[in-house]
Amino acid sequence: MRVGLLTGGGDCPGLNAVIRAVVRKGEVFYGDDFVGFRDGWRGTLDGVTLPLDVEVCRGILPRGGTILGTSRTNPYTLPDGAQRVRATLHREGIEALVAIGGEDTLGVAWRLHEEGVAVVGVPKTIDNDLSATEVTFGFNTAVQIATEAIDRLHTTAESHDRVIVCEVMGRHAGWIATYAGIAGGAAEILVPEEPFNIDEVCERLRARHAKGRFASIVVVAEGAVPTEGTIEVVSTEVDNFGHPRLGGIANVLAPEIERRTGFETRVTILGHVQRGGTPTAYDRVLATRFGVAAIETVHDGQYGHMVALQNDRIVRVPLSHAVHAIKTVDPQLLHDVAATFF
Repeated sequence: MRVGLLTGGGDCPGLNAVIRAVVRKGEVFYGDDFVGFRDGWRGTLDGVTLPLDVEVCRGILPRGGTILGTSRTNPYTLPDGAQRVRATLHREGIEALVAIGGEDTLGVAWRLHEEGVAVVGVPKTIDNDLSATEVTFGFNTAVQIATEAIDRLHTTAESHDRVIVCEVMGRHAGWIATYAGIAGGAAEILVPEEPFNIDEVCERLRARHAKGRFASIVVVAEGAVPTEGTIEVVSTEVDNFGHPRLGGIANVLAPEIERRTGFETRVTILGHVQRGGTPTAYDRVLATRFGVAAIETVHDGQYGHMVALQNDRIVRVPLSHAVHAIKTVDPQLLHDVAATFF
């Protein structure tokens, strides 16, 4: 069978492990040929490919990023986009396509499947907000990176009697902020799921410092928003899927905290540091399991499905289940666990 692969959306650690697993299992056990499409759906639009085999994939397991490249290209923003994708797949002799990506990438995959394309999905989002799977690869690495950063910020905050606002990724869901905030002993965790009241945040910081604690780390997800009428956060740029380009909430929050509390406040925005570098062992194993399961799903002819982790088992779920809603943080984590230490 001739199988195509692509990686779409933001990069994250573990993508190469998926590619390697799909190719190795497919070539060695099924005798498959593989074609990689460069830069996500853009490669299927423009017909830009990269031949893949076991030799090409040798040594990529620990590498971050993706050897195929990626983009946030949406074929359905073009009048003939879907038609061009199907034409490319036909021209390349692709019998099945493995799409590795998050809500947007898999949303395109689902629409193409509805139009007759044989496609299987692999869940990828560093934010861990994709429905139908308990966790996505890359998330564990991002949490580890953020936690290590928070650990380092504690010492400099204590040395200078400062508040430090640490901004992490999380457009619609605060999984990274919540996990890293708990693991790093943050004073405050602000997430998109619950608008924050800046006055209440500042009051808790004042109370904390009044007890003799002269350093506080505030972890904020990039998509966190204040309650209406408190402070203004504006984002006007959008990507190819209509999502606002976020980042910078910490720069709004820090001066407000300093003005209202009198505590010297600094900002650290982790940004793309969370995406880069070597994946953790957990993410390498999870990505490998997803890759093996994806090519098995192809050969079972279960197109229109995505592989997922449920109860520590790899299962198959319809793509429509994966993209119908965002998976948000369990309130129990915020209110019963994290808030215990605020």
